[in-house]
Amino acid sequence: MISMSAAWIALLLFAGGIIYAALNDVMTMTIGNRLVLVLAGAYLILAPAAGIGPDAILSSVAVAAAVLVSTFVLFAFGWIGGGDAKLAAVAVLWLGPDLALPYVLYASVFGAFLTLALLQYRRMPLPVFLRDLGWPGRAHATGAGVPYGVALALAALLLLPQSHWLVTII
Repeated sequence: MISMSAAWIALLLFAGGIIYAALNDVMTMTIGNRLVLVLAGAYLILAPAAGIGPDAILSSVAVAAAVLVSTFVLFAFGWIGGGDAKLAAVAVLWLGPDLALPYVLYASVFGAFLTLALLQYRRMPLPVFLRDLGWPGRAHATGAGVPYGVALALAALLLLPQSHWLVTII
């Protein structure tokens, strides 16, 4: 019974955390280190409690480390933010190695659509009342970044039902 309870807690914690990261990225253009560390630590506690074996955990850690290194290269070139790099790695940690490639592909496609939508949004005149709301004005500014956490979260939530967490529940 502990494995099923741990799996449910894990699913809710990860989904809530990744949604919070996306919303925070939209509002502040940041993804906090504390959130990423909580999600990584929770995985290391909840995965064994949910019955996920040590080999699967180590594989997830290894692939997440590879994603972290890869995304930090993108960060070094200024193509993504540091929070995005860490969030992508922790998402792969939770999803597992089998879903790493689909995750990166979905996140890339969603990110491309998000970027195109923001570029179009920035071409339109922004009503004054939206500028005063904070984030709509910041998102409209030429040269402002893209809250890529939204694309990362959408990709993770899309793939979460296919992850090893549901094997424990079903």
